[in-house]
Amino acid sequence: MDREEARRKAKELVGQMTLEERAGQLRYDAPAIERLGIPAYNWWSESLHGVARAGTATVFPQAIGMAASFDEELLEQVADCIATEGRAKYNAYSAKEDRDIYKGLTFWSPNVNIFRDPRWGRGHETYGEDPYLTSRLGVAYVKGLQGDGEVMKAAACGKHFAVHSGPEAVRHEFNVEPTAKDMEETYLPAFEALVKEARVEAVMGAYNRVNGEPCCGSKTLIHDTLREKWGFQGHYVSDCWAINDFHEHHMITSTPVESAAMALNAGCDLNCGVTYLHALAACEKGMVKEEAITEAAVRLFTTRYMLGLFGESEYDKITYEAVECEEHLLVADRMTKESVVLLKNDGILPLNLDKVKTIGVIGPNADSRRALMGNYHGTSSEYVTVAEGIRNYVDGRARILYSEGCALFAEQMEQLAMNGDRLAEAKIVAEHSDVVVLCLGLDETLEGEEGDTGNSYASGDKVDLQLPKVQRDLMEAVASTGKPVVVCMMTGSAIDLSYPSRHFNAVMQLWYPGGRGGRGIADILFGKVSPSGKLPITFYDNLDNLPDFTDYHMAGRTYRYMEKKAQYPFGFGLTYGDVAVTEAEVVDVSDKRDEFGLPDITVRVKAENKAGVDTDDVVQIYVKNTESEYGAKNPALCAFKRVHAQAEACVETEIKITGRAFTVVDDAGKRLVDGKTFELYVGTMQPDARSIELTGKEPVKLQLSL
Repeated sequence: MDREEARRKAKELVGQMTLEERAGQLRYDAPAIERLGIPAYNWWSESLHGVARAGTATVFPQAIGMAASFDEELLEQVADCIATEGRAKYNAYSAKEDRDIYKGLTFWSPNVNIFRDPRWGRGHETYGEDPYLTSRLGVAYVKGLQGDGEVMKAAACGKHFAVHSGPEAVRHEFNVEPTAKDMEETYLPAFEALVKEARVEAVMGAYNRVNGEPCCGSKTLIHDTLREKWGFQGHYVSDCWAINDFHEHHMITSTPVESAAMALNAGCDLNCGVTYLHALAACEKGMVKEEAITEAAVRLFTTRYMLGLFGESEYDKITYEAVECEEHLLVADRMTKESVVLLKNDGILPLNLDKVKTIGVIGPNADSRRALMGNYHGTSSEYVTVAEGIRNYVDGRARILYSEGCALFAEQMEQLAMNGDRLAEAKIVAEHSDVVVLCLGLDETLEGEEGDTGNSYASGDKVDLQLPKVQRDLMEAVASTGKPVVVCMMTGSAIDLSYPSRHFNAVMQLWYPGGRGGRGIADILFGKVSPSGKLPITFYDNLDNLPDFTDYHMAGRTYRYMEKKAQYPFGFGLTYGDVAVTEAEVVDVSDKRDEFGLPDITVRVKAENKAGVDTDDVVQIYVKNTESEYGAKNPALCAFKRVHAQAEACVETEIKITGRAFTVVDDAGKRLVDGKTFELYVGTMQPDARSIELTGKEPVKLQLSL
């Protein structure tokens, strides 16, 4: 059903409602209107990396891990699996008249905020720090979730609009003051792409203010930018209880009635919260016109019609058997394997079971289910931790010794015990092992959304880049044994890896690898599959060179603007192969020009794998404007493509760079063409000195004139 037809039907249906009924439909928990045959509908559903909070579902790797795959096609497939399971659940639940929260088809994902600061607890919900990568993956997710059928398979929602990335503790009162340049260059591109390319059905406003306006009541953001400039036709939803913040925390209104009026007049259609219970009163007081309430209701029912909720659709036949089916589990397993980033390997990996007879598995995240999941997750019917994955893979061919080593952050494991009560056991296990797999990191209790973590002292954010002290003590204890060690780091954000990088043989970043992620991790540890993920964020040595957490200027932040060398750079990741780009050339400049008068460019790339191991790798192209004062400080990602490189063979591929990559943004926030000469860097990492130092390779450099 096209939008015009859906809107026509929505207007007809809403026209039969009383004003009170229309206002009631603007709540996230919209009540039934029995006289019109309208069932209750709860708009609040989550699907960040699988259908969440609604029972059993396939639990894919956390979003930041999926970003590390640099795989648009696979992420679109993941989203399609999520939509299928969402439909299966909706069909089964609604047949039982269960229309509770989290059981609808309007999913409040993806999160396309920019992970600008490593302290932000919710950063692992995002696709990383780069606006181009975020936009490509966000578009892929939305297309996969919404589908291309007669009706939408499910409705996606881009969040949190706009300029939101911590700190969590002050988000309800904080006023972000980004420059016009940073807005257009960094904070808005992913949202624009979701609207213009993927036709995302919903956009959610952030808690904070932007330049004085609360995001859920901002005419600048909602009307001027989203609807007028970009042509957004879907519905706008507030973050949960964000409109309540107008009068309770932002202090820009005095009453709930005024807050409801402000949000409605700005174009916020749906209230996650209770403030729109005052919408009718706002109308009666003349603060809101009846037409604003009617229009919001029409937009919401347009979405419900586009989902086919008032008639039969092709998705009605999806049965509950689709939930966590074998096909979806295979997709999750593939995503887990593509998400793992190998940061260091002195040759110890892959582990050889002909030589390794006793494996010590140590650490608080080794056998942790929480460390598999991240936040906003569903329930896996079976969990496979890293320890279980190793044990199942080895299957009696080696002895497994296990020690938790320490708690995630508590000083002792047992009541009445002394601090560090498992350190001796960890050392004993290491001493009796041929190799140690040391599983460290965080989980959703330490990093995540304010109120959802046990980390009350930082509201879900991190105060620094260090592991909890008990884990640092554990690292030192294991290192003191002198045994070979592979570190498996399970976090959703950048941690200081200087100690494990200096003292241990290999370091792998696992993120939060999904409900059964231990299987894929074991396949990588033992060489069944080569790791191939790339960092979607920068790993820093410390916070010394970063601006204050509340400073939203991009200067000094992320790989595009940082001054110092990274510990591990954005785009970096090793494999068991040895892939390098050997040749690159521009083979096509399109005749068609975009809105800036720029063509698309096609680059043919040849890469060689000198190793005797098959592997995937990610070809990355970075662009540097050599003339304009408005260009990013460092070369910026403008294209990428995952390739499979067979052992001791070459692979050729073509990669398109869109004309937009050659634009810049001036200080007034205007995107324009400024300069005609560019440098392109084509490799399997970014062209910074640290990446070259770590890999011993340099990307191919091309000069381009347009």
